[in-house]
Amino acid sequence: MQGIKRKIVYVTLYELIAIACSSVGLALLAGASVGHAGVAAVAASAIAVVWNLIFNTLFERWERRQTKRGRSLGRRVAHAIGFEGGLVFTLVPLFAWWLEISLWQAFVLDLGLIVFFLIYTFVFNLLFDRVFGLPASALPLGQGA
Repeated sequence: MQGIKRKIVYVTLYELIAIACSSVGLALLAGASVGHAGVAAVAASAIAVVWNLIFNTLFERWERRQTKRGRSLGRRVAHAIGFEGGLVFTLVPLFAWWLEISLWQAFVLDLGLIVFFLIYTFVFNLLFDRVFGLPASALPLGQGA
């Protein structure tokens, strides 16, 4: 599976699992109800979907220009750190406002979520690529689109 179809399946699966997990995590960490935390999780998901599409497009554009093809451990780690790092700047203020906590508390809460999401992103990408195959940008030259 390649192109926009791959991106839509990827984002949909990733975010549905992420909303379920982060709703519970935010509720537990912020002392909020799951429903109230769920709203923050859905908003964070919407932000993450947009960022996901932008980041993965840029990452694959960079990846396509690399002489060494494939997705090494280092490349996967860089992908996960880059994606999660980009979310910090928008999600911390959102969590502080919605959950009525300080920016510092929201940052600490987000750190917990970052650890979870770094692991989740890495594992999700590894499993997604195994189930659906590598994107054309990571295939050996001559095998991609």
